[in-house]
Amino acid sequence: MRKIKLPSGEAVPVLGQGTWYMGDHASRRADEIATLRLGLDFGMTLVDTAEMYGDGASEKLVGEAIAGRRDEVFLVSKVLPSNATRHGTIAACERSLKRLGTDRIDLYLLHWRGRTPFAETIAAFETLQDAGKIRHWGVSNMDIDDMREIARAPGGDAMAVNQVLYNLTRRGIEYDLLPQAQARGLPLMAYSPIEQGRLTEYPEVQDIADRHGVSPAQIALAWVLRQQGVIAIPKASTPAHVQQNRAALEVQLTAQDLTELDDAFPPPDGPESLEMI
Repeated sequence: MRKIKLPSGEAVPVLGQGTWYMGDHASRRADEIATLRLGLDFGMTLVDTAEMYGDGASEKLVGEAIAGRRDEVFLVSKVLPSNATRHGTIAACERSLKRLGTDRIDLYLLHWRGRTPFAETIAAFETLQDAGKIRHWGVSNMDIDDMREIARAPGGDAMAVNQVLYNLTRRGIEYDLLPQAQARGLPLMAYSPIEQGRLTEYPEVQDIADRHGVSPAQIALAWVLRQQGVIAIPKASTPAHVQQNRAALEVQLTAQDLTELDDAFPPPDGPESLEMI
């Protein structure tokens, strides 16, 4: 498994596992747990969840899936902005730890910007770090102006990652946010790298997939994974799906492929507001 370094120097997989909408249906639970465990077997040991997902149901599912294998996992979760006050962040983290069945979260993110000043949330993150409850902290859905503000806040230089929406149809970050992060050595974590499956419907992606003998989803994922400084966290709800995601690491896009994808999904020619879903 190819890895990428956080600013601390710790290396994490470039391909992880997302869990948005997982844990919501009891009938799918066994398959979802089996899928996450198979992903661990494949080296996809970065597992991303959040207190928001299913109002904690996803964290409970993840906790069950990683039981007995906690030390293999780089565990990521997130605090809602409505909980991101100094005391609220600490309380939210305690609840997440309980649902996850662990004593620590490896990377704890502010899910998106709210009304609480960044300095206050960062102070809570530092308290949690001092207590050994979290190892690193970062943010999610932060645009370039947010990132500059965080960097100026006390302790803001310890930010480990920014998780953002990034895929072939959402390329706005390539104009400024991604280059800034690359210059700082700050990884971006791409959620919905296949646009929740919608990228598989584009004939341009299908044509390239046919040339490589793979699926359109693997082409879309390989396109994200080829980008320097980016971690991808696709969701897979079946063992076959997670196996396909892992195989996307082996897809080598050619110069012709990339040109055709640029023609079909043009890169930004100016600053764009950060997109979220």
